[in-house]
Amino acid sequence: MGWQTSWTEILGFVTGAVCVWLVARQHIANWPIGIANNVFFIVLFAQAGLYADAGLQIVFIALAAYGWWSWTHGGGPGTAGALRVRRTKAAEWAALAVAGAVGVLALTLLLDRATDSTVPFLDALTTGLSLLATYGQCRKLVESWWLWIAADLVYIPLYVYKGLYLTSLLYMVFLGLCVVGLLGWHRALPVRGAHEARQVTA
Repeated sequence: MGWQTSWTEILGFVTGAVCVWLVARQHIANWPIGIANNVFFIVLFAQAGLYADAGLQIVFIALAAYGWWSWTHGGGPGTAGALRVRRTKAAEWAALAVAGAVGVLALTLLLDRATDSTVPFLDALTTGLSLLATYGQCRKLVESWWLWIAADLVYIPLYVYKGLYLTSLLYMVFLGLCVVGLLGWHRALPVRGAHEARQVTA
């Protein structure tokens, strides 16, 4: 097909696909595999001049450590057991929207003025969406899948533009897995009536 790729891109493809599939199944192994995926993408994106995406992988590694702990310990002191899937609260949406807008604006200006990036806004936008989605994933917020879907819809043509065709294909796979994850996490949401009954008896 005339594509040029590398072992770094191939390994990023494989570990990325496995990671998202495991997230959709709420399997704890997604976190270490995701960290390996981040390392491959640091190298790949830096070589492609996608500096925000490369730096984003370092943040992803830190978030993966937090998510790994959060999924197994409930996310805070005084909680026990695995974290449960839940919906995002209005206050959380507001905080995420403000943080995302400020972050994208600041990163766009930084990339435009301090690097040779040819796509500063799109690089910053995908970075912002991915960070918000990863935080939601760490907290098992079902709407995090919508943020991933939005990010993937920008990533796919962006990577084609940068000549990263295999990575673009990977993000098409991600898009399909995000739909699967969204449906699966919706099914895992607690039934409202049962949840309210537990609160009353408690």
